[in-house]
Amino acid sequence: MRHLVKDRKLGRTKAHRKALLAHLVCALIEQKRITTTLPKAKEARSLAEAMVTVAKGSNSVLARREAASVLRKADAVKMLFEIILPACQNRVGGYTRIMKLGRRRSDGSEMAVIEWVDVRPPERKEKKKKESEQENKK
Repeated sequence: MRHLVKDRKLGRTKAHRKALLAHLVCALIEQKRITTTLPKAKEARSLAEAMVTVAKGSNSVLARREAASVLRKADAVKMLFEIILPACQNRVGGYTRIMKLGRRRSDGSEMAVIEWVDVRPPERKEKKKKESEQENKK
């Protein structure tokens, strides 16, 4: 039984797990939406929401240093305080959402998309069609 066991181990050592989750949250901050496996998304959600809570406490040097000690990327910390924090300022909690995608074809892992609730992800560029490329060659 898993009484009082908080985190998933994700098949990694403690240091590897911390680095993985920090990288996932940095990617979420920078890209606004990421696709990963469901257990990783659930663990990244708790860390991402904790980082927003730290940032909401006060926009001080101490809060930035606490976020930097977990995230390990200066650019991600800057984006957290400048882009994510103002969008989540009016929310009490639940800053992220997880949407299940189904199973991955190769190994059957449950996949999910994790994204910010109040922050719009950047628009994706449409792929060029082969027809338009052929017209450009002529």
